[in-house]
Amino acid sequence: MSKGLYVWEVPVRVTHWVNALSIFTLSITGLYIGNPYWNAKSEYDFIMANMRFIHYLCAYFMIASLIVRIYWWFAGNKYARIDQFVPVSSERWSNLIGTALFYGFMRKDLPHSPGHTGLAGLTYLFIIFLLIVEIITGFALYSQSHAPGNTATYIAGGWLLNFFNAMTIRFIHHLIMWVMMVFVIIHVYISVHNHIIEKNGLVWSIFNGHKKMEEHHHS
Repeated sequence: MSKGLYVWEVPVRVTHWVNALSIFTLSITGLYIGNPYWNAKSEYDFIMANMRFIHYLCAYFMIASLIVRIYWWFAGNKYARIDQFVPVSSERWSNLIGTALFYGFMRKDLPHSPGHTGLAGLTYLFIIFLLIVEIITGFALYSQSHAPGNTATYIAGGWLLNFFNAMTIRFIHHLIMWVMMVFVIIHVYISVHNHIIEKNGLVWSIFNGHKKMEEHHHS
């Protein structure tokens, strides 16, 4: 019998959408900051200043969201905890391998998992790592012109300039942005694909928190 299983708690859903909106806005503003595509028509059009302000604001939203999500690895339900991202059990390793075989067209059925599949969890862990690198490189670039003598900014990323030049840091920052864009496209495609083939309400679950699962799958 199919019934609703409460999988994604409120903090998981909120941080998901905060991150999604932040990444989208950061990408749009970041593209402009790196290569302005909209020309000012008067001396009162502070386009670059506004783009930078929005960019920095969204960066702080994303930082707060990541802190909450990492905290929820330890405070959330069993579908949100860190062992869903780091495969430490034989069950998660089996799910990880089975999911990889499915997406590699070497297995017919997608392994069952009420929360993240083993492959999805590991992928999201990598994405979180990239976002942290993006934040550190962003603060390194920020520290050059906005707060070169600020201790907090130095700790957050300015120290990178002791090891890499600004162009290298900027390249890494932009490269991760493009990786995020590709990830978002794949993430949306797989979510819709699995929503259709599993008929478990996956897409809607990130809005309401519930999935339609078979009784024996979560009993």
